[in-house]
Amino acid sequence: MERRNNAREDFNEDVKNAVEVMSHGGIILYPTDTIWGIGCDATNEEAVQKIFDIKHRPENKTMLALLDAPGKLQGYVDVPEMAWDFMEFATRPTTIIYPNARNLAPSLIAEDGTVGIRVTSDPFCIRLCQALHRPIVSTSANISGQPSAAFFNEISQEIIDNVDYVVKYRQKDKTKSAPSVIIKLTMKNEIQIIRK
Repeated sequence: MERRNNAREDFNEDVKNAVEVMSHGGIILYPTDTIWGIGCDATNEEAVQKIFDIKHRPENKTMLALLDAPGKLQGYVDVPEMAWDFMEFATRPTTIIYPNARNLAPSLIAEDGTVGIRVTSDPFCIRLCQALHRPIVSTSANISGQPSAAFFNEISQEIIDNVDYVVKYRQKDKTKSAPSVIIKLTMKNEIQIIRK
């Protein structure tokens, strides 16, 4: 019982600290519903640019954002009818690339005006989004071109040293997970599978 209470306290403390950092333009290292990620306020262009720098990521390679509820999507993108079915029936984390992105950091939006957003089912990520009241960037915790870190102990020291807050929650978790499915939808309900 005591261990469970400690885990809950760690969870709440991490949410509070991470949101405080992000609300001031900082960068966090955190567990997601897929793998460990680097995150920030997805509406803050300066913070998003910091993540590009940390990862040495080319700026033409956009990053995705997490939201905590489907009902919030329409504040940031146009939602094709088909997207609601994909979200309802998905058995794996699914990132959807939506058209007509808005109200997000410009460097998250691709040249064609699209952006990738995943409505997360992970309790920790949900709380982060709810407490920040904004979407959160989610990109793998690795230097661009290097393997993604499935577990905390696989994250390079360079990444750890360059973020503003490292979440403690789930650092010892060894549950296997995979990157999300990625699909692109148009308003005409045309679908393109980017990653299965």
